[in-house]
Amino acid sequence: MISRSVSSPEFQYAPAKNIYWGKLKNLPETLRGLALTDHDTETHRGNWRAQFLASAGKNPGATIPLHVEVGCNAGHVSLEWAKRNPDSLYIGIDWKFKQIYRMAEKAAKFKVKNLLAFRANAERLPFMFAPGEIDFLHMFFPDPWPKKAQKKNRTADEAWLRSIAPLLSSRGVFHLKTDHAEYFEFILGEIERLGDVWEVLEMTRDLHAGNPDAKKLTIPEVTLFERLFIKDGLPIHSIRLRPRR
Repeated sequence: MISRSVSSPEFQYAPAKNIYWGKLKNLPETLRGLALTDHDTETHRGNWRAQFLASAGKNPGATIPLHVEVGCNAGHVSLEWAKRNPDSLYIGIDWKFKQIYRMAEKAAKFKVKNLLAFRANAERLPFMFAPGEIDFLHMFFPDPWPKKAQKKNRTADEAWLRSIAPLLSSRGVFHLKTDHAEYFEFILGEIERLGDVWEVLEMTRDLHAGNPDAKKLTIPEVTLFERLFIKDGLPIHSIRLRPRR
C-alpha cells in the first residue's frame, strides 16, 4: 500500500533491497544517462528539455514536444514512439526497478537518444516536472485496485488529477486508457468534480469498436496488455483531457 505522504515535499524514497535498485543507482557506462531512479528523477524539474538536448549536442533552447508515459512497463510504447519520432522527447515512468532497467538497455541497444526511463512513484509527478513542462501525458492500463479495501490506492483519483493539470502546457493533452469498466466510471466521477480543472476532448467506452482489424494493431498503436484485451473481446475505455486555463 502506498502512503499519501508520497505526495508531500518531505517524502523520501527509502533504499530498496531489489537488486535492480543498486543497478539503477550504479549504471554501467553504456546506460549512463538513460535511466534515473527515486529522487534523481526530480533533479532537473523544469529543465528536462535542456538535459535531453544538451546530451544530444543540440540547442537547449529549442522547443520540442515532451511526452510522458506513466506506467510504461519496460517502455514498449515509449521506445517505439521515440524511434519513430526522433524530433520529440519521451520519458517513461514505472514503479518497477527491473522494467526501467530493461527499458534503458533497449534504448542503448537501439541508440535512442530522445528517451529517458524513470523509476518513480506517479504521485511525485509535480516534483518531477514544472508547470507547463509536459505537452502530452499518457497513462495506459493503470492498476484498477478493484477490491473495496484497495480503491484508496488508485492513482487517478481527484487529488492526483488536480495535481497534474498544471504540469501540462497550453497545448497539453492527457490520455488515459483502461480495460476496467468500474475503474473508468470511477475516473469519470472524479473528473466530473474537476470541471473547473479539466475539459473532456474525447471519451469512449469502446475505443476499437467498428474496427474489423483491431486484432492486427501493433505497438505503439496499442500496448502489450491492450493486444490481449482486444483478443479476449474486452472493450477499451479511453478519455482525452485538456487542462482549463
